[in-house]
Amino acid sequence: MKILREEDRGCKPGPPTWFSGIVWLDEVVVSTELKVTRVGFGPGSRTAWHSHPRGQALHVLNGTCQVQLRGDEVQEVKSGDSVWIEPGEEHWHGAMPGRTMVHLAMQEPDEHGVDVVWMEHVEEEELVTS
Repeated sequence: MKILREEDRGCKPGPPTWFSGIVWLDEVVVSTELKVTRVGFGPGSRTAWHSHPRGQALHVLNGTCQVQLRGDEVQEVKSGDSVWIEPGEEHWHGAMPGRTMVHLAMQEPDEHGVDVVWMEHVEEEELVTS
């Protein structure tokens, strides 16, 4: 058993190569089997396009999350809702403009230890809404 105390983990700013806007990362569980991160997004902040070799689960803790698969419309996911993103699906997620959002991001690393493949930042014209 391993206890990860909050004061030992610390909260880190999200790297600007992976995120636009203000984002904070708090690693909850990091192992060779599973990675769980609490991610706090400032208003309108979001990830760059990315995918996960073994898929990703998101669970919104508060606020409203926007999530979009490449080529699809932006979807809204509210506090208490969860999302499953299939392996290899290119997507982004983040907070709505003018609102903050916090979610848990959960994924398994592949056999090479890769749990995310980062791509380019999302362009405004790619934000397709209904």
